[in-house]
Amino acid sequence: MILGPDIEELLARARADLRIGVPVVLAEDDGRGAVVLATETLSPERLRGLRALDVPLDIAVTARRAETLKARAYDGDLARVRLPAEADADWVAAVADPKDDLSKPMKGPLFTQREGDAGLHRLALRLAKAARLLPAALVAEVDAPEALARAEGLTLIDARAARAAMDLSAELAAVVQARVPIEVAENTRLHVFRPEDGSEEHYAIEIGQPPRDTPVLTRLHSACFTGDLMGSLKCDCGPQLKAALAQMGAEGAGVLLYLNQEGRGIGLANKMRAYSLQDQGFDTVEANHRLGFEDDERDFRVGSSILMAMGFGAIRLMTNNPAKIEMMEKMGLEVTERVPLIVGENAHNRAYLKVKARKSGHML
Repeated sequence: MILGPDIEELLARARADLRIGVPVVLAEDDGRGAVVLATETLSPERLRGLRALDVPLDIAVTARRAETLKARAYDGDLARVRLPAEADADWVAAVADPKDDLSKPMKGPLFTQREGDAGLHRLALRLAKAARLLPAALVAEVDAPEALARAEGLTLIDARAARAAMDLSAELAAVVQARVPIEVAENTRLHVFRPEDGSEEHYAIEIGQPPRDTPVLTRLHSACFTGDLMGSLKCDCGPQLKAALAQMGAEGAGVLLYLNQEGRGIGLANKMRAYSLQDQGFDTVEANHRLGFEDDERDFRVGSSILMAMGFGAIRLMTNNPAKIEMMEKMGLEVTERVPLIVGENAHNRAYLKVKARKSGHML
C-alpha cells in the first residue's frame, strides 16, 4: 500500500474520531476486537448503536478513577465496569467525570470484570488520554472487527502495532526557524518542531549563539495558558518562564523549550476540570487522581529529542523537578548542573507549591 495511512497516521485519525464522538475499532492478531467510544463524547444515539450489537458493554476507567468510585480494579492499572442495562449516556458520563462526585456520590453498586483479557480496554484508555479527553472509554468486545469497521466506515486499528507505536516517542521534524527579537534578547531565534504522529507542535527559543560543545543553559517549559498568557496566580509557571528567559538573556545564551504538554500532559480542558476539583477542596495531585490521571502525564523524551536535534549533548538544566533531570540523562543528555528556578510564590499558590514538593518531589 503506497497511498494508505501507516499506524501513526491511523492513530492520529483515531484520536480525532474519539474527540468528535465517532467510534474506532481495535483488532488483535487472534481475531478478537472491540468497538471503542470515549465516554466524554458519547452520544445517546451512539450508545443505542452499541447496544444494538447485542454484546456486553464495559466502561474502562483507570485504577485512579476506580479508587474514587470504590470499584475493584482487578486488572491492576484499570477497572472494567460492567454497563447496567438501564444506564444512559448521562450515567456513563457521570462515571467518568468527577465534577458531581460530592453532590451525587452514589453511582453503584458498580460491578467490575475479573475474568478475561483487558488488553483492548487498556489500549482504549491510552487513546483517550492521547486525545486529551477524560481517561475513560466505553468498550464493546466484538468478533470479526475488520468486517464491522468496513461495514460502518470506522477507523480500524491494529492493536499490536498501535501499542508498539505508542510506546515510542514520536519522531520530530524541524519545520522552520526564524529570528524573533524579544525583550530580554534581541538575538533570538524560534525553532518549530512537528511530531510525525500529528500531535501538537513544540518550540525551541534559542537565545544568542550557544556553542554546541559546551553545556547550554536550558529550560524545559510546559505550556501553561493560564500562567503564561493570563498571569494566573494559581501556579508559578508564568514567573518561571519570564525568569528563565531573563537569565538566558543576561548570560547571552540559552535554549528554552516550550513544550505543548499543558496541565502536566492532560490538556487544558482536563486542567480546568482539576482546578474545579481544587475549588471543592482537593489538592493538585488528588484532583488529577479523581479525574483518572497520574500526578504527571508528560513525556520529557520530547525535550531530549529536540535538544539532540539542535546539536546539544550537555545542558545546565533550569528546573526544580528531579524527574526532568532523570529523563534527560536516561535519554543520553549530560546534565552538568541543576540551576534552581524558585520564583512566583504567592498567597494563591503557596499550598499548591507545598504539595508539589511533598508529593511530587519538587526541590523547592
